[in-house]
Amino acid sequence: MEKEQKTQTQTTNHIDYKDIIRLKHYVNQHARIHNRRRTGMSAKQQRDLARAIKRARFMALIPYVSH
Repeated sequence: MEKEQKTQTQTTNHIDYKDIIRLKHYVNQHARIHNRRRTGMSAKQQRDLARAIKRARFMALIPYVSH
């Protein structure tokens, strides 16, 4: 029996670093990125998400750490 792969309809769209509301769903209260098990994304989607969050941090759209 093959295991079904998790897919989310919202993750199939392009992850944009300017979409702050969406990115904050994947960051915890200490501003750390959630792991793949928590987000339910594939490895490529998780890399794209991490890259988008890091770009948003660099552009000062979201904080590096929480206070």
